[in-house]
Amino acid sequence: MEREELKAIIKKIVTDKLNVAETEIPIGVSNRHIHLTEKDYKQLFPDEPIQVKKWLKQPGEFAAEQTLTVVSDKGELQRVRILGPLRKFSQVELSKTDARMLGMKIPIRVSGDIEGTPGIKLVSKYGEVCLPKGAIIAKRHIHLPESVANEYGVKQGEEVSVLVGSEIRSVVLNHCTIRINNQFIPEMHIDTDEANAADIAGDSFAKIIKS
Repeated sequence: MEREELKAIIKKIVTDKLNVAETEIPIGVSNRHIHLTEKDYKQLFPDEPIQVKKWLKQPGEFAAEQTLTVVSDKGELQRVRILGPLRKFSQVELSKTDARMLGMKIPIRVSGDIEGTPGIKLVSKYGEVCLPKGAIIAKRHIHLPESVANEYGVKQGEEVSVLVGSEIRSVVLNHCTIRINNQFIPEMHIDTDEANAADIAGDSFAKIIKS
């Protein structure tokens, strides 16, 4: 048996075993950022409308011109960007490295699941807001419209494993949550710690490995 033929057979066996999806999903690397309610935003930026700096891939979402300083008892992070549009809850999404810099124990949560999370202070040049809760490390997740989710055979809230990374530093990320909405564009969101671990930079893609 020729070497190339043997390699093709082995590749097929591995692919069939892992059930790797054929379609690749773009990866979006999320740096630390903040979501705010209209009330909190107005307290931090009175008479200053939120301004678009850069539109993001998900429809209607953008990085704002406005930034804040995130303050804990043991440290601070400056120029943390606000993401728009304004939401029904205020939330600060950080990495594990950020949490260590702030001297905080921050849980890994799906966005919006902020009950029981630690509070944190947000400071602008106009004032400050002390959030009673809302500091999280965002759980890795994949945005999919329903048609693509059906093609992949995955459901809302399901956790899958995902193959990501460069050829010399690829990794499998487990417990990646599927989020389905027909307004979504297919995209996987990971934080900067996860991206660095897998040597992800520029245009990168992920493949779902169904568990």
